[in-house]
Amino acid sequence: MEYLLELAASPTAWVALATLVVMEIVLGIDNLIFISILTNKLPMEHRQKARRIGIGMALILRLALLSTIAFIVQLTAPVIEILGHAFSWKDMILIAGGLFLLWKATTEIHHSMDPAPEDPKSATSTVTLGFAAAIGQILMLDMVFSIDSIITAVGMTEHLPIMIIAVVVSVLVMLLAADPLAKFINDNPTVVMLALGFLIMIGMTLIAEGFGAHVPKGYVYAAMAFSATIECLNMMSRKARQKRIAAQA
Repeated sequence: MEYLLELAASPTAWVALATLVVMEIVLGIDNLIFISILTNKLPMEHRQKARRIGIGMALILRLALLSTIAFIVQLTAPVIEILGHAFSWKDMILIAGGLFLLWKATTEIHHSMDPAPEDPKSATSTVTLGFAAAIGQILMLDMVFSIDSIITAVGMTEHLPIMIIAVVVSVLVMLLAADPLAKFINDNPTVVMLALGFLIMIGMTLIAEGFGAHVPKGYVYAAMAFSATIECLNMMSRKARQKRIAAQA
């Protein structure tokens, strides 16, 4: 109890908490984009449930990993060497997660460009398998992003209560933003393609970091923000054009 009171009275602890909350929210954007795109592939009645399960499992995974910080720290130690380059468990997990994101985003882009016809006779089985597959893929990426999130938290502070609060706050923000973001992506088809492009960039970033090439997160998110701004301007331009056409008609 005295330890918690000391933390609460420490300005340094509050600064660390605020910084870590912002970092965790930023890292959670990648996770949230993937969840939004994946759940939008499900029937309407299953989407919110899948999003809540995915984000809920992200919180459980993060808290579970926080309870094994000693093990998580060891994930950064080299365990194998290939062609003179040492890889840790963290590196291999990031590479695997990056490859999965590249595969998933490329598959979704191909499906958007050349959608396969649906078979009405198998609609029920498609819904069931689709929901199970979506949850499985969300959990896989939750694990990758959770490990990255916890290692970031461990590197920024040594106080476990600060880490727990930051993780819980970031996941709550994800939960609040999940439905509006998914609806926005679903209502704007061009945004879907942009978000898939983001996933490819995130996947390449994860692979690069797995191979030891540090990619400043600021550059990645600045590129994403710039692209999103341009797309917003395009959307505003399209709406203005449609209004002019409607007024002339």
